[in-house]
Amino acid sequence: MADLDRVLVLAGGMSPEHEVSVRSGRRVAESLRRLDVEVQIADVDSALLGTLAADPPQVVFPALHGASGEDGATAEILELSAVPYVGAPPAACRAAFAKPVAKALVAERGIAVPRGVVLPKSAFHDLGAPALLERIVATLGLPLFVKPDQGGSAFGAGAVDTPEALSSALVSCFAYGDRALIEERVEGTEIAVGVLDLGDGPFDLPAVEIVPDGGVYDYTARYTPGRTEFFCPARLSDAAARAAAEAALTAHRALGLRDYSRTDLIVDGDGTVRFLEVNVAPGMTETSTFPLAVEAAELDFARVCRDLAFNAYNRR
Repeated sequence: MADLDRVLVLAGGMSPEHEVSVRSGRRVAESLRRLDVEVQIADVDSALLGTLAADPPQVVFPALHGASGEDGATAEILELSAVPYVGAPPAACRAAFAKPVAKALVAERGIAVPRGVVLPKSAFHDLGAPALLERIVATLGLPLFVKPDQGGSAFGAGAVDTPEALSSALVSCFAYGDRALIEERVEGTEIAVGVLDLGDGPFDLPAVEIVPDGGVYDYTARYTPGRTEFFCPARLSDAAARAAAEAALTAHRALGLRDYSRTDLIVDGDGTVRFLEVNVAPGMTETSTFPLAVEAAELDFARVCRDLAFNAYNRR
């Protein structure tokens, strides 16, 4: 570990998740500094390429969320700059960031997924919104869940309990993207399962059960202390816990992810685990589930960040 002494943390970005990214990056940087690692924090802007060329860091630790941070663009830039970095390679980022693609690849591996459809904003204009909304409800039933086909932090996502609510949910969704993923809403226990690879292969972290105040795990519930209650390990049967761990590991491997990831799942009343989506750059804030799982696994968060950076450095 003595060879690792200078890390650049990327935080911020231009997505709606800018503030979350800043908080994640700050926590990663502070954790590394506690272990006497020299850390700089930078945003993804016009100065980045110059910085990487003139004074390349040993390792880049991206703490970027949303478009340009998790869609493979930043990874491509770091590849072009020949700088080692923590996280998934570009192709894996692209596959995971596109929720329908990730869902299809995971389903091919035998993991259950909610039924759903993906439709662009233009379809509702071209085909007539009332008729299309009616057909969606007739096919998928109610309740439903609507979210942009890319992005995170629950921006543009919403629950639908009535046919009338579907229209307004889509309006909110299209404010954050041009394509909507509309799925049957599975009732059950919402969990997040982290996967970590510190050099000896990926392993699952304890599942985190998510119980938001008010029942909806939206942006406020995610990032406001006290608005969500977390149980780690999740209150699941042994069989369901094993299935959730296997689902997260399957998603990590199927998508070609690297270093770490977080898979969002729901466990229904029968104990069936369904895949919702996967995140290639888990949140690292004080209310994020990934650090909670690290601590529940009796791992030191700062040392985990350092080990991830060191492993990336060794890939140079």
